[in-house]
Amino acid sequence: MHDRSHSFSSASPIRFLVVLFVFTVLAYAPLQAQSKVAVVKNGDQFQLMVNDKPFFIHGVGGTQRLSELHDLGGNSIRTWGIESLAENVDGKPLLDRAQDLGLMVTAGIWVQQQRNGFNYDDANAVAAQRDAVRKAVQTYKNHPALLMWGLGNEMEGPISDGSDVRVWKELNVLAGIVKQEDPNHPVMTVIAGYGGVRIKNLLAYCPNIDVLGVNAYGSAAGAGAAVTQQGWNRPFVLTEFGPTGQWEVEKTAWGAPIEATANQKAASYYATQQLVTEDSKNICLGSYAFLWGYKQEATSTWYGMFLKTGEKLPQADAMSFAWTGTWPANRAPKLKALTTSVAEKTVAPGTAADATADAVDPGGAQLQYEWSVVEESHANGVGGDAEAVPPAHPECITGPQDKTLAFKTPTTPGAYRLCLIVRNGKGGATTANVPFLVQ
Repeated sequence: MHDRSHSFSSASPIRFLVVLFVFTVLAYAPLQAQSKVAVVKNGDQFQLMVNDKPFFIHGVGGTQRLSELHDLGGNSIRTWGIESLAENVDGKPLLDRAQDLGLMVTAGIWVQQQRNGFNYDDANAVAAQRDAVRKAVQTYKNHPALLMWGLGNEMEGPISDGSDVRVWKELNVLAGIVKQEDPNHPVMTVIAGYGGVRIKNLLAYCPNIDVLGVNAYGSAAGAGAAVTQQGWNRPFVLTEFGPTGQWEVEKTAWGAPIEATANQKAASYYATQQLVTEDSKNICLGSYAFLWGYKQEATSTWYGMFLKTGEKLPQADAMSFAWTGTWPANRAPKLKALTTSVAEKTVAPGTAADATADAVDPGGAQLQYEWSVVEESHANGVGGDAEAVPPAHPECITGPQDKTLAFKTPTTPGAYRLCLIVRNGKGGATTANVPFLVQ
């Protein structure tokens, strides 16, 4: 057996000191690396400070494509559940990858919702949630990429009026646990819009909440001014915004929501970012655009700022311009119009139809067109719940995939959409779709 004690004792004093120094540095490194974040007030204006330097959130919701976010001028991401922090991104845990790129993370800690069966009168369930929150904070509080804790996301319920006092009282207890475990990072909670008595109850029952996050879509531009008018006098972040929600837009006679084109959404993203930061500049710490990635909700393109195949959409370009004041070198294509003989109409099964796309690429690239006919989603999800991707009907496409298209309506009655993706072959794309009814 090798005598390890003999090997160590025979080392020179200099070697011993070097080893001792290395061990000391390694032991002390996590304490040195921990980010220290605070909200300070300069006059009548709140300011987020990261390691004593001002930080304004140019953020997105999502955990992938972080290098693109960095390149386009973003500086922060927001997550919804603590499990995301262990997610593998580009071969590293999320927080480590964010740190590599200089991105700060608002770490979401999910707070259970009654609509999903949680009972705030169940002492065991409440205690278990408190323990889970404490363990989450203990696990990640020392990471240098941590910006804030996002304690809860619409825990009052996305379609409630926020009147259940039990939720707010327990939220304050949970926020107290976070502060006890980690005094070096602010605690934010996120509510669904600013209607009902949400703000009133937060003011009355949640003194431990440092920052208010608001998720809003059609009404997002007015969120900062609205919470101020309701008496909120602490910092504020617009934590989700983007296109007008499928519950807010005009609908066809059969109830299908009418989706804006990707280029129309891009204009909305930019305008919202400008308005909300201007109207609430004294309390606004920044914003998180939704969604930096792909998601099926209402349609496959309603909220995502990227396609499932990876191309960035005009919404990402618009946010880059809002953050930096300049457009990216490679911008997404621009779709001026999509016209079709079936748009928002009721048509017979198997009817011959046509469509035309008017699109250009800012960089002059040749465009590729992808058309599809898909069934309408009937998920009726609430609060962003997961949905299945509706079936597609490739048999309906009878002509070549070009800027003009010949197709036939499905033979089975029902609600459908004609969908278009335009790609520039350089990582950019734009989208549009129109609903129609076969009857």
